[in-house]
Amino acid sequence: MNTQVQLLATPSRPAPVQWIRAHRAVSVVLLLLVFPWIVPNQSVAINILVYGLYAVGFNLLFGYMGMLSFGHAAFLGMGAYTAGILVSQGWAPWWIAIPAAVVAAALAAAIIGALAIRTRGIYFAMVTLALSQCVYFLVYQFPLSGGENGLRGVNVAQVTLFGANVDLLNPANRYYFFLGFAALVLLLLSRLLDSPFGAVVEAIRENEARTRACGYNVEQTKLAVFVLSGAICGLAGALNAIHLSSVAIETLHYEMSGLVVMICLLGGMGTFFGPFIGAALFLLVQDTFSLWTEHWQIYVGAVFIIFVLFFPKGVWGTILEKCHVR
Repeated sequence: MNTQVQLLATPSRPAPVQWIRAHRAVSVVLLLLVFPWIVPNQSVAINILVYGLYAVGFNLLFGYMGMLSFGHAAFLGMGAYTAGILVSQGWAPWWIAIPAAVVAAALAAAIIGALAIRTRGIYFAMVTLALSQCVYFLVYQFPLSGGENGLRGVNVAQVTLFGANVDLLNPANRYYFFLGFAALVLLLLSRLLDSPFGAVVEAIRENEARTRACGYNVEQTKLAVFVLSGAICGLAGALNAIHLSSVAIETLHYEMSGLVVMICLLGGMGTFFGPFIGAALFLLVQDTFSLWTEHWQIYVGAVFIIFVLFFPKGVWGTILEKCHVR
């Protein structure tokens, strides 16, 4: 029992730091509320919100659990295609399509996770990559996916909330509509990480053998986190499909799995607001340099190298390290 207490105990923090940690989800949501008005345009803000949410799901596994996956594009794409097919075929309204996308991504994560968590380290990363590519080719061959042309006609121009019609063709309305989903995820995730389950998750990252010796079911915890991570990424995929009114087959490509790794490293893995900082940095740099040259990837890569060298824990992670906040 003493070992368990020592393993899961958190170091004492100053009162202001404890307040920030306890209210981190609210703080992030408040910052995101004003985000559309401080970036170049609201369409970029929507992209940052969606990719930030995608990175939040990945960060739960990579940053908090310490497991590097190269296959999370499978869950982003599964969510996007599930919601996209249901909406484009007229089989379900948006309020059914989005939860269905989350469930589909969670099921895919349960299957992939059950196979992948048997491995560790680079082998885990390679297994997730291989299984993700299997999902890519299965969706590519699926009759309703559109193949290499992608899926079109995912049109959700208007939604009804609490009796009021909301025009999603207005970028500001669409942003705040998506923000409602992101806020719900952040609040639930904050509660989860502050729970005993969250303490076990971080204990596994720090010392898996010791956590197992304390009597915790490490494999079950890993699978639960993997499924939750996939579900959040599926939600991001569904929102992205509605935002773009289409789903490109590249959504499932391994490049999207690599992109989310870059976003988390830029923002700060294992931090709560880091995924959104990373998404903002990457997309804003991409948007800026793509206006100047068609070879913008070179400059984005150079900027990424600079940030990795001078901010080894990510931009937000480096800032919070000074304050001892996570």
